Amino acid sequence: MASSLTKDSVHPGTPGSEKTFFGHPRGLATLFMTEMWERFSYYGMRALLPLYLVAPGGLHLSGGTATAIYSVYVSLVYLLTMPGGWFGDRVWGPRRTVAVAGAIIMLGHLTLALPSSGTFYAGLGLVAIGSGLLKANISTMVGHLYDGPDDPRRDGGFTVFYMGINLGAFAAPLVIGTVGESVNWHLGFALAALGMALGLVQFLLGSRHLDPHSSVVPKPLTAEEKTSTLRKAALWAAVAAVAYTVLGVSGHYTLNWVLVPLTLLGVIIPTLVLVRIKRDRELDSAEQSKMSAYIWFFVAAAVFWMIYDQGGSTLSIFATSSAENSVLGWNFPVSWYQSVNPVLIMALAPVFAWFWLALNRRGKEPSTVVKFASGLALVGASFFLFLAPLSIADGGHKAAALWLVAIYFVQTVGELLLSPVGLSVTTKMAPAKYASQMMGVWFLAVTAGDATTGLLSLAGVDLNKTGIVALEATLAVVAGAAVWMYRGKVKQLMGDVR
Repeated sequence: MASSLTKDSVHPGTPGSEKTFFGHPRGLATLFMTEMWERFSYYGMRALLPLYLVAPGGLHLSGGTATAIYSVYVSLVYLLTMPGGWFGDRVWGPRRTVAVAGAIIMLGHLTLALPSSGTFYAGLGLVAIGSGLLKANISTMVGHLYDGPDDPRRDGGFTVFYMGINLGAFAAPLVIGTVGESVNWHLGFALAALGMALGLVQFLLGSRHLDPHSSVVPKPLTAEEKTSTLRKAALWAAVAAVAYTVLGVSGHYTLNWVLVPLTLLGVIIPTLVLVRIKRDRELDSAEQSKMSAYIWFFVAAAVFWMIYDQGGSTLSIFATSSAENSVLGWNFPVSWYQSVNPVLIMALAPVFAWFWLALNRRGKEPSTVVKFASGLALVGASFFLFLAPLSIADGGHKAAALWLVAIYFVQTVGELLLSPVGLSVTTKMAPAKYASQMMGVWFLAVTAGDATTGLLSLAGVDLNKTGIVALEATLAVVAGAAVWMYRGKVKQLMGDVR
């Protein structure tokens, strides 16, 4: 009997199996749908978040506080990808970590759906923790489906997978945003929980098609490491519990006692991680040189994300009161603006891929440094463009919706220049010792950028003011110009990476 078993029946969905998903292992369908529903829940809730925070029927906070909370939340999601990856590598393995993550995310959205401001922040925390766990491990499982890095289907598989991300991100504001804004805020958050539930059920039912390596813990903790880790975690948890209990009992507790430490961590931790890697004496001279070059890319990316992610906070809050959210007399919910970026990504990504290949054949493709500089310049240009609707609003009029769409368009083009290149250069420039950690380091650039936005908001800076927007735009353009001017030096530090 054993000799009659096909490869597909032994390891369903592994390379060479007969049943495929668009020519890829069947397990890709499982991960595609899981990621699509998880992104549906994440981006739907994220589209509602700043609007709910400022709405009279929501928490009715100031725009500055709402931007700070939104920025802290997004920075935490990306900050937690590093411990999320650690759990996958050392404790549960990728498959179990993703299953646990999905349950935590679903519980977080259900907590947000409760009509209580007291539980709202706990719900945000749960979603951030679950997202960090899932984001770090699901991409690893996509890689497990293929026969090593040289499998010719590998790049195409990741492209299909990322389409799932953008499909979920596109549909989420249209569904969750509409229900949340037009019917009931908490019902919108409940829909996000339903989306994650569908993704989790689909993942559990389809996990038999995943590669067996996804269940393996690559480097399990030793008994001594487990004891040490639990002791340290308990110590820090006790310190936090005592500190916040004292603040609460003494009557000094405010929301800033949570927001300020978290935003500071979002800036300090990325800095410490980069310094630790850069100062590692085990790295050879070539790796040290590449890390010096990588710091340029990291800082540039942090500036980029600081401005780019305000598309979900500063621009959304502006649109609630100062934009004419209608097309040809037809009004639409403010959250729908958050669908502009993913639909543009799906439309433009293939065009950019073709364009780079065409330039490469002619030997004219821009270098990584030039692409980065251009991405920074464009995100700066998007905020210079933002000055127009701000001026219109200052004049007592409402800005046309197309102004905001134009801003998102320019930012998306900038993202396509910087983000894929950043992911690629991170894998190419990673020291061998930190090969599996460097993708988490790249996400820390998002953390640093959003944490900076949070700190500005907590410091009382109104990010919807013309002067501040112009200053941020100038900063991005100057940073882009600096990267371009020093491109020769950066290329030299990059060594054999192009």
